[in-house]
Amino acid sequence: MARPLRFRRAPRSWSEGAVRGEIKRPLDENLGATARTPWFAPPASYEARRFEMDDGSIALFCWTDDDADPPEGTSSGPTGYWIGNTETPSALWKTDKYGFDEVPYPVRRWTERELLAGLTDEESWLDAYPHIAWFFLPVLCSKDGADSTRAFFRDHAAGFPDTDRETALSFLEDILRRGTLDPYRSVMAGKLGTSPHVDLVRMRAAIAEYVAADVLVRAGYEITPEIEVTTGHSLDYRAADPDTGEAFLVEVTRPQPVAGRAAGTPIAAVRDTVETKTAGQLEAHGGGATLFVDCSSFPDDDWRSVLAERPEVDHRPAVVYRARPGPGIEGYRLGSVPVDVGDVIDLSS
Repeated sequence: MARPLRFRRAPRSWSEGAVRGEIKRPLDENLGATARTPWFAPPASYEARRFEMDDGSIALFCWTDDDADPPEGTSSGPTGYWIGNTETPSALWKTDKYGFDEVPYPVRRWTERELLAGLTDEESWLDAYPHIAWFFLPVLCSKDGADSTRAFFRDHAAGFPDTDRETALSFLEDILRRGTLDPYRSVMAGKLGTSPHVDLVRMRAAIAEYVAADVLVRAGYEITPEIEVTTGHSLDYRAADPDTGEAFLVEVTRPQPVAGRAAGTPIAAVRDTVETKTAGQLEAHGGGATLFVDCSSFPDDDWRSVLAERPEVDHRPAVVYRARPGPGIEGYRLGSVPVDVGDVIDLSS
């Protein structure tokens, strides 16, 4: 699977002629390319070009005689930065790749302005959700995943049933507006995937991690995602109590709705999903993690049947809940849950 957009850094001297001969010409020969002045002024001391291909893909390239703030582990000097959702010219094939947070801030910010302007021009509905557009930019503009990730938000309400796009995306916009996950943007945005097809299972599971993060943050915890444990696995979050310093591990799983899966009832879907999780990551970890079972993919009737029976699952401690954009979050606890989320999730039902 292709990865989210990343920069290529070419540490060498560049000139207008080199850019035209080694970047523009091969793009034009293979795809039909037009080199344009960027929409926004490039960073100070940089020159830049925007390449627009006949197939609708784009690329950005900026270069300088002195990369004064190079990525960690590299040296300053003449450098060019490339990013695009098109084929990479051969002159850049052996260059190293860097995430948005690894390149100089002026380069990143200029790139984001260029990409965001193009994205919202193509998808005007994203104007109302600037945090979603910015946070997921590396996948919304990726080579293979642009169409599928945009469709997930636009046509599938970010995986929430029984609600409209505006309500669902406003809910996610509020989560991202808090900025808690900004330092982890690269890894978290990448969880949405860059499949050319809408992969609802993967994408819903990714959104479940955002909901879990919001629950923990609103409950007063400081979170760190992707915690490596001694088994070689990674668990989704460490949640630390800032007052006591005590920290807890949290893993998230999201059962899929009954329609389209083998489990015949919502309760069976919950149990089967948890059994799969406990037979893998959590069994290898050997306990000590709280399991968040996010049933937000369930339509209203399915969730009501789960909440009415409050089924046991094959892991304790656990919190089983459903987030409904607008009305809030309700659920129930199993076992002695060390993370106190009672002020965020209605556990009284």
